[in-house]
Amino acid sequence: MPDTPLRLSSFLPFRLSVLSNAISQRIAELYDREFGLSIWQWRVMAVTADTPGISATEIGQRTQMDKVAVSRAVAGLIEMGYLERRPSEDDARRSNLYLTPAGAEVYKLIVPLAKAEEARLVAALSEAEQAELTRLMIKLAQTASPDRDLW
Repeated sequence: MPDTPLRLSSFLPFRLSVLSNAISQRIAELYDREFGLSIWQWRVMAVTADTPGISATEIGQRTQMDKVAVSRAVAGLIEMGYLERRPSEDDARRSNLYLTPAGAEVYKLIVPLAKAEEARLVAALSEAEQAELTRLMIKLAQTASPDRDLW
């Protein structure tokens, strides 16, 4: 046993994780209630809208979601008619993901809700605090992942 116990309430990785989960859950309530989407499904939709033709593997890398979560989200979105899978022209073993017209419509409806929630959250910070938070997040991201950008 270490001399000093680990107090999760003051352990930065734990605190960041809990904060992230609390923020994500608050936004997730909006798109779950209105559109029946999970956090994971929304993240897949958002990344696919940002990068049409992305692969499930790339979504996992970009979002830090594990393969099972990505796979389930993709399968659910395909079943809902919001996402489609097309074979890659470059690699027959790979498929690319695209929002369907219905998926693009749902995405367009959710974006303003997500942005409004983000604005409500950052309104608690002054402009200087927002800039400092961004700077610190970039610094922590570079330390946590020195080999590749997280965003």
